[in-house]
Amino acid sequence: MAVVLVIEDDPAIREGLELALRRQQHVVYTSESGELGLETLKSAQPDIVVLDLMLPGIDGFETCRRIRASGEIPIIMLTARSDDFDIVAGLEAGADDYVVKPIEPRVLDARIRAVLRRAVAERPPADQPAVEKHGDLEIDRTGLLVTKAGEPVPLTPTELKLLLELSRTPGQVYSRQQILAAVWDHDYLGDSRLVDACVQRLRSKIEDVPAHPEHVQTVRGFGYRFGKS
Repeated sequence: MAVVLVIEDDPAIREGLELALRRQQHVVYTSESGELGLETLKSAQPDIVVLDLMLPGIDGFETCRRIRASGEIPIIMLTARSDDFDIVAGLEAGADDYVVKPIEPRVLDARIRAVLRRAVAERPPADQPAVEKHGDLEIDRTGLLVTKAGEPVPLTPTELKLLLELSRTPGQVYSRQQILAAVWDHDYLGDSRLVDACVQRLRSKIEDVPAHPEHVQTVRGFGYRFGKS
């Protein structure tokens, strides 16, 4: 069970999602605009936000940026189109995942549960230290804490899961499809936009110069690896 905030201006969709998610045992709050959603966020303190992109007033992109600026709460965005521009813009604004309308409630519930599972602590292998040091970057796998030069690095559950997966075996190259299966927990049939956008956000937080990363390296034509080969 999770506390879910649904921000959606269409009454039929909003009420349908509320009913469906309650049937899945979630606690659900709803708002019909970005402005009201940001206010509800403060009082409801949800575990996750389901956010429509096409909102009146403050649109979904700006609402997403404001939610992300206020904390690391997971965000699943809803889009009426499978338009690449909308999806990439939403992911770059800070969304962790997306669902294209019309929405199948069971799919949305599965995405919510998958996002929330990413923050579950995992015991490091016996031959792997609980706290790893990579230059000024430290990764505590047991405490799920990341610091850079001694300062905490705020990561969303998805960003943290991505970092944990890539850093598990430094130097190993992972395809985007492998990363999708390990981090997003379900098959997107080659949807690399999720991976690329999350890598971009992760680099902005852990790299000294994101355009010239030292930790999360691109392997052209294949995927990514942690550290140099």
